[in-house]
Amino acid sequence: MAEGSIFKRCGCRDPHTDKPYGTHCPQLRRPNRSWNPQHGHWAYQLELPPTLDGQRRLLRRSGIDTRQQAVAERDHARALLALAGRDRRRQIEIGDVVQNAVRHRLPFPDVDRVRQRLRGDGPLGDMPTVGEYLTTWLEHLTADINTIHGYESIVRNHLIPHLGDVPLDKLRTSHLRAMFVAMEHRNAEIRSLKASPDPAVRRTVARVRPTGPVTRHHIRAVLRKAINDALADELIVGSNPAMLVKTPADRALPIVWEDERVERWRATGEVPGPVMVWTAEQVATFLDYVADHDQVIHPMLHLMAYRGLRRGETVGLRDTEVRLAKRELTINNQIAIMGHRTIQKPPKSRAGNRDIALDADTVRALTAYRALRATWRLVAGEAWPDTGLFFVRPDGQPWHPNAFSARFRLLARKAGMPPVRLHDLRHSAATIALDAGIDIKVVSEQLGHSTTTLTRDTYQSVTKQMHQDAADAVAAKIASRAHVRG
Repeated sequence: MAEGSIFKRCGCRDPHTDKPYGTHCPQLRRPNRSWNPQHGHWAYQLELPPTLDGQRRLLRRSGIDTRQQAVAERDHARALLALAGRDRRRQIEIGDVVQNAVRHRLPFPDVDRVRQRLRGDGPLGDMPTVGEYLTTWLEHLTADINTIHGYESIVRNHLIPHLGDVPLDKLRTSHLRAMFVAMEHRNAEIRSLKASPDPAVRRTVARVRPTGPVTRHHIRAVLRKAINDALADELIVGSNPAMLVKTPADRALPIVWEDERVERWRATGEVPGPVMVWTAEQVATFLDYVADHDQVIHPMLHLMAYRGLRRGETVGLRDTEVRLAKRELTINNQIAIMGHRTIQKPPKSRAGNRDIALDADTVRALTAYRALRATWRLVAGEAWPDTGLFFVRPDGQPWHPNAFSARFRLLARKAGMPPVRLHDLRHSAATIALDAGIDIKVVSEQLGHSTTTLTRDTYQSVTKQMHQDAADAVAAKIASRAHVRG
């Protein structure tokens, strides 16, 4: 059996031909011809048994961090190939297994397990479990970093615990249905424990939330994409079971804090739903309170409440994209949270990159803020950081989105307002605009929605004027018929 070779290669290109150097880059070796530890990555090459029709094939793998890892993986492949002895059929089959593992970036099967299967004359190839495949899939996924972070959370917290031990090619719709049923049972258990009169029992689920319909929809979507990739890579064949299972994707619709609901809340602490929005009068009351008590954060909340920006878009608004003389600004940046740190990135969709028209009140609020920010900068002098952001803290540093939310919650509580989330200021802006008769397409573009369908499905149920007009029209029609009969 061929021993195979261990070497280094890199991604550098010849500046004259623009062709990749591969293994011939002059930086790969030091003057004494030893390998340069600071450049390139390790690789190995091993000749596999020819195919059934006699075609030669080579096993190549690159992108390995250390020489030791490359040697270990090459030797693992050689140990597997040695198991076939002189059996031509088994040589080819083990060669296929090894080649398939490298092609799909999967670990080689265990040598002892393959030896055992050889004794039973069964199939040699190891199909990865769902958990093994998803782990490898995430490592090589190319996507927005926050998207990957979300995928990792869903894989770690939901898919692997429920489906991780199932062989990938054996995954069926019944497994997915059982997963969602188990989630519903767990949700019922969590709600029961949270409602317990025993504080010790309630503490056991103090930081635990039920898996809601939107999360279940995301779980299905991540699994669907992962299996589609496995099908595209020909790792498995057949249909995608995640395409055949439906999950509820109902969003919690906004509920307006009407006077009767506020009165009930003040008496009992009862909040009618997970997404609550303030009326125009309540928004005005809150902003007046903030203007008197917190001039630092007032313009940010004003902008969100009037124009419906997202939290990350507000704290990530660039200074160069605010054109007060033209009464407009452009959203093309946001601050997002990734783990324990923040990153700046463009909006996720094309619709999220948008121009926002400003009303006169908002222009005055932002103009006053710009003047206030100038005094902060004057006091800080050379210590003032150049963040390029419009909204900053008094020391010039960016706002962390969570700190912004915490400041909002504190102010809302001190103002005695019925509870809403910071994001619900965006819902209030949309609801107020639709109630004012603004065309839904204009509102959708203002919010950065990709289609008006999302806007309509989310907000139409809380807009009242068109429903009131319909009620009046029906009443008028009935009254007119009664007058004719009379």
